[in-house]
Amino acid sequence: MWSKEQIEKHRIACEILDKIKNEIFQFIRENKDKRITEYDVQQFIIKKFEEYDVENEIDVPIVGFNSNAAIPHYFPKKKSSRLKKDTLILIDIWAKLKKKDAPYSDITWMGYYGDVPEEVEKVFEVVIKARNSCLNFIKAELKNNKIPSGKEIDEIAKKVIIKNGYEKNIKHRTGHSIGTKSPHGEDKHVNSDNIDCLKNNLGYTIEPGVYLDGKFGVRSEINFYINSEMKLIVTTPMQKEIVGI
Repeated sequence: MWSKEQIEKHRIACEILDKIKNEIFQFIRENKDKRITEYDVQQFIIKKFEEYDVENEIDVPIVGFNSNAAIPHYFPKKKSSRLKKDTLILIDIWAKLKKKDAPYSDITWMGYYGDVPEEVEKVFEVVIKARNSCLNFIKAELKNNKIPSGKEIDEIAKKVIIKNGYEKNIKHRTGHSIGTKSPHGEDKHVNSDNIDCLKNNLGYTIEPGVYLDGKFGVRSEINFYINSEMKLIVTTPMQKEIVGI
């Protein structure tokens, strides 16, 4: 479990990542006519990590345009897709303070250069509904003085996605615990194959996604923990609309 000091370090990391996220989309917006690549955006993020004095364990953030966003763990190389009109953008960044036992923050946001197509908007709304349904389920369980299991949370997200016709487009589990050496902690209690309950004062992600091979993918990722008073604390902003470029 995290100490009060670790929770504060996590909170600060979340604030920094949110600032970086905003600067990423502003960078894309300012350079959209220069046909920047996924790699260009990735390198901008790495520079921001240095500027804000945060670090991650592999130093290669996820930046995916259009069909590459349909690959959950896509890492662009120097030769990568260029930004053009009508491009969906997935940004997945994680980092922590350069301090002892500092936990990570881990977020994913979506943007779009151009007018958002109806299909993209539909999938985005399904993902957001799945995310929010997980949060509502956790809150309801906590009101009954019960901490849910990772399997239960995963099933809530999948139920929403499957109900909307995207069962074949689920490519990963709903979330994971957050560690200090890696954003994926040792206690992965939000995995669908783990029936254990979550722990108080330990951070987790909720990150449902829908991935259409060869077309695009959408993911929304937030961080949270359950405090000692059985209250759900969401530590990252929650995306409600696709960021316009």
